[in-house]
Amino acid sequence: MPEAAAPKKLQTANIPPPRHVMVLDGQGWVGLLDHMGTETTAVNAARVSFGKIRETMNERDLVLLEYLIQNRHTSPLEHIVFTFSVHCPLFVRSQWHRHRTWSYNEISRRYTEEEIECFIPGHLRAQSADNRQASVDSADLDQAGCRSLIEQQNRTAVELYEKLLAQGVCREQARGVLPQNLMTTFWATVDLGNLIHFLDLRDSAHAQAEIREYAAGIKQLVQPLVPNIARIMKW
Repeated sequence: MPEAAAPKKLQTANIPPPRHVMVLDGQGWVGLLDHMGTETTAVNAARVSFGKIRETMNERDLVLLEYLIQNRHTSPLEHIVFTFSVHCPLFVRSQWHRHRTWSYNEISRRYTEEEIECFIPGHLRAQSADNRQASVDSADLDQAGCRSLIEQQNRTAVELYEKLLAQGVCREQARGVLPQNLMTTFWATVDLGNLIHFLDLRDSAHAQAEIREYAAGIKQLVQPLVPNIARIMKW
């Protein structure tokens, strides 16, 4: 009788998938779970009115791709789709979810109290004096002292959370004491047209440094799959 195959071990929420990029000094990551379509898919979608389908691309197709992107005719790019797994602080998640063209599913603290971890910045920045949404490097910050304060607050919050659970408080209410730098994991699916828009905004000097690391990581993951588009976009 043949030996039964070993059951496939499922990944836990805070373990990155095989294809991933580590960010935030190794505390976070973005991974590519799946994708559909190729650059040829976009070319065929753009030329669907002619009723012809190509199996491979030629030089004219590359010119077409460049024309579509430069003139923001992005609907053919929407036939290329990516699914990512993201491990990030809650404040990064909140910025990411403002992009409503993505589809999201996230780990829920209503259902689990496992794998609690909090983000601690590797380098702290000061508030910009002339821009409310910007931060700047500052030699005046006590890096070690401030990091110690963050670590202490993280421990206090998690200890209170666990104490509330031990006293019988439900997870959906006890989670309210956890901080904004709590790490979370979610799946995010997007088409290439809207991914380009996301990367334009989030890998920009105007974006928060932490989410910029995720945007740069996504570029590394998708470059091999859409090399000509990556070249046109200067990724």
